[in-house]
Amino acid sequence: MQGKWINPVRELLAGIGRLLVRLNLIDERRVTHTTDLAWPRIVTGLARMSKSAVDIAMVGLAVGPAAIAGVGFATPFWGLAFALGGGVADGAIGLISQRYSANRHDELDATVKASAALAAAVTLPVAALFWFLSEPLVALVGSGGDAVTHGATYLRIVSLGIPFAALNLVGSRTLVGADDARIPMLLRAGGAVANVSINAVLVFGLGLGVVGAAVGTVLANVVVTAGFALGLVRGVLPLVGRFPVTVDPSNLRVDRSAVRGIVDIGTPLVLTNLARTLGQFPLLAIVGLFGPNVVAAFVIALRVRALMDTPGWGFSLASSSLVGQALGKGAEWKAEGYARDVLRFSIVVYLIVALVVAAFSEPIGRSFVDDPTVLPLVDGFIYAACASVVFYGVIGGATGPLRASGDTRWPLYGQVLGFYVFALPIAYLGVATSLGVAALSLALVAETLVPALVTYYRFDRGRWKAISRSYRPDVADD
Repeated sequence: MQGKWINPVRELLAGIGRLLVRLNLIDERRVTHTTDLAWPRIVTGLARMSKSAVDIAMVGLAVGPAAIAGVGFATPFWGLAFALGGGVADGAIGLISQRYSANRHDELDATVKASAALAAAVTLPVAALFWFLSEPLVALVGSGGDAVTHGATYLRIVSLGIPFAALNLVGSRTLVGADDARIPMLLRAGGAVANVSINAVLVFGLGLGVVGAAVGTVLANVVVTAGFALGLVRGVLPLVGRFPVTVDPSNLRVDRSAVRGIVDIGTPLVLTNLARTLGQFPLLAIVGLFGPNVVAAFVIALRVRALMDTPGWGFSLASSSLVGQALGKGAEWKAEGYARDVLRFSIVVYLIVALVVAAFSEPIGRSFVDDPTVLPLVDGFIYAACASVVFYGVIGGATGPLRASGDTRWPLYGQVLGFYVFALPIAYLGVATSLGVAALSLALVAETLVPALVTYYRFDRGRWKAISRSYRPDVADD
């Protein structure tokens, strides 16, 4: 039974959707389908991003701004787990949704196993690298002795959780592709809640600081991975429910054709994620030139933006699942309708979220830090985050159908252009000119605006429908 605490999220989405229906902007039936699939993912995103924000708040209150900066320096390295594992999982979701809607259970089993094997293969070497080279890696982008020490400590421990985090994404995308976002919500959001509880004990109760935050993250990811694995093998998980997809544990052979399909679709998505994640390193290095207080304020703003971006967890994956299921049946007109309606729905929700957060920017900043030299910086960066996050709504809504169809290269082009040609040079202008920290705010906006324009252009051209025909289980015309 669904808990009452999650009902407001669904009701809020449904209310916004009904308003858009009255304005004849989207179809009522599509609002219902999108809301049912999106809201559990949004709750999951809120829980997990809140967990990340609480990590920052805990270490900040327990240790100080240097600890916030240190965790901020280490976070992009931890983000590589999601860049690599998420790219593999996102490459599989279109294939999974198409095969699920076409009742091709043998191919579905092979796709799930292939995505899990690929996720483990690409993240295990990264985990080993971070374990052995945590300090020199953090020192490459970090500044300030204490901040680098805290960051290296955090990175070395969380490296143990990187493969588990990647496998969690595979399990989650598998079930969302099979039209079930509730079970991933229960497992991943439950893991985030447990993570916060463990961290509170370790950080404050035992005084372990960043070590406690890192250990809690690893333990939570291990538990969630075990839940997905058990449910996918047994078909049911106590207190969670029945899984719509199962895998046969007696046959662990990895299907080469499934691997090729995931690699073909997923490689541009992995590179897109890597472009975004790796770009954080030079960006933080530039921010570090302004001093640890600016770094702390900037990291807080990034956490707030990540929280605001949680609607994308629901809308982008709902679009991929619904569009992919329509394409799996050869209904390209239906796929187009879902794609455009979800995009409109997403943009409106992001606008509302950005306006609300901007209105409460000052109390939000105080929940992270009480240092009077940092708070004014936080307030300014949060305003910039509010402006930039709206374009994430466009990116996610336009990427969903591209991901479902296998047309995944243009999001990569947009990400590279936005981050490396625009955002980083603009950020450096703050060092080289009198723009100062204002350039960092402009960089936040450019980072999302440019990819939004590029990705929407590709989506609007409609080529993705034709491209999808080469990946469908059965090629069918409308």
